[in-house]
This record gives sequence, structure tokens and C-alpha cells, in this order.
Amino acid sequence: MLHAASAWALKPSREWIATPDSLGLEYQTVVLTTPDHAQLAGWIVEPAANVPDQHTTMVMAYGDMNNMSYFLYQARALSQGGYRVYLFDYRGFGHSSDFAIERQRLYYAEFTTDLRTVLADARRRYPRSRTGIIGFSMGTIMGSEVAAQGKCDFFVAEGYVANPQRIVAEQFGRYQKTVTLPAEAAEYALVARRVHCPWLLVGGIGDHKTPLADSVLVARQVRWRQRRQVLSFEGDHQEGFYRLSEAGYGDRYVREVTRFLAGKRA
Repeated sequence: MLHAASAWALKPSREWIATPDSLGLEYQTVVLTTPDHAQLAGWIVEPAANVPDQHTTMVMAYGDMNNMSYFLYQARALSQGGYRVYLFDYRGFGHSSDFAIERQRLYYAEFTTDLRTVLADARRRYPRSRTGIIGFSMGTIMGSEVAAQGKCDFFVAEGYVANPQRIVAEQFGRYQKTVTLPAEAAEYALVARRVHCPWLLVGGIGDHKTPLADSVLVARQVRWRQRRQVLSFEGDHQEGFYRLSEAGYGDRYVREVTRFLAGKRA
């Protein structure tokens, strides 16, 4: 559970391996309905009681495998940093509604609808809270698409997927594995330039799946009134919380996020 690998093709799990209370977290269970009538299961984890409240809600978008229960340690680290964390399962994952998933597919456009629905619910529930997205691996695809559409106060992306087509080509070239994309992926290269909220890109120096150079390039392509920074660490794909730990799991990671949201250099 400390960090999750990427399958580079969908591998959902229906069984939760833990719930927030098993880590001593205060939380509530939610069920949402998307505009196209999918039912999404979610957990809202509250900020820890003994730390300053950041008055910030982070909607968490995970990658292409397992379910939200695999990211409870990340949620706990953020909670201990004063953040409210809104976890949810995409349709076809965890306890969300059934959805026909082809296991060779990298992602579905419907997952973007799921994330957009959860973000809108977070804003409705906590109108005085700064509200944004923290995405991992495949979740950065949906995260950037939703962030590009506005009404997102910030975006934290670890293991940013810059080029889904390259992933498809690499999977076939290296492993003779066929991975497919939705039709919407043809327009994905245009999404990054439309993300205007503050954007922190987190990447491992040893990450060969989503190279740090991709995040650096996106940060350098910043345009007027866009603010982007890169936070690098010595490690591999999705190892950020693990590698950026000092006194406790992910504590430095959370401090760097807090510094970024405060407008300081990461």
C-alpha cells in the first residue's frame, strides 16, 4: 500500500483491502451519481484534529489498477498535513457501479466524467474550501482534462502521463502487449496548455514509465498567468510519498505541496 505500481492497462479490483477507520482516520462514506447515471463510491477523509486546517480539499485520482483503498496511506499523510482528502472509485473499480472494461484499454473517457463529478461534489459540499486534484499515473490524464475545463483551484500530478500513444507503442515494442486508447486520446496533446490553475508536477528521477523530462517540458511551456513547478525525487514511478518521507510517511511530500500552494518554490 505504500506506493502503487502501474499496470499500463486496466486492472481494477473490487475488494477494498482496508477502510479509513483502520488507520484511525475520521471519514464519511459517500455515493454519487454521474450525469450518465453511474454510481460512484467515495470516502471523505477529514483533516487530522491536532494540526492546523489547510481549508483545502484534495480529490484523489489514482492510476489504472486496484481501487481507492490502496491509497489510504497517502490520504493519511495528507490528512496529517491538514488536508481534507476525497477518495473515490472509478466506475468498474472498488464498490462503484459495474462498467464493461477491456483489460487491454489504458483508460476510458468515462473516468474523466467520474472525476469531474466528484470534484463538483467537493466544491458543493465545501464552498469555502480551496478545492483541487491530486492525480497519480493514469489519474493524471483525467486530472489534466478536468483541470483544463476550469473550476479547479490546483492540480498536483505525480507520474504525469504526457503521451498515451507513446505508452501504447512502448508496450507493444517491449512486450508485444496490445494496449488500446479511447478516441478522445487523439486530442490529449492539446490539454496541458489549457490547464491554468497552479500545477505541481512530481516525478522520480529514475522513472522510465513517465519520464521526469516530460514533466519538466510541461512546466517550461508555462504561458501568461500560468504557474507550474516540478518537484523531483530520487526514485521510480509513483514512489513520491515513499521517497519524500522523513519523520513519517510522506511528510516531506506534504510539506512541499503546502509550500507550493502557498506560492513558494518547491
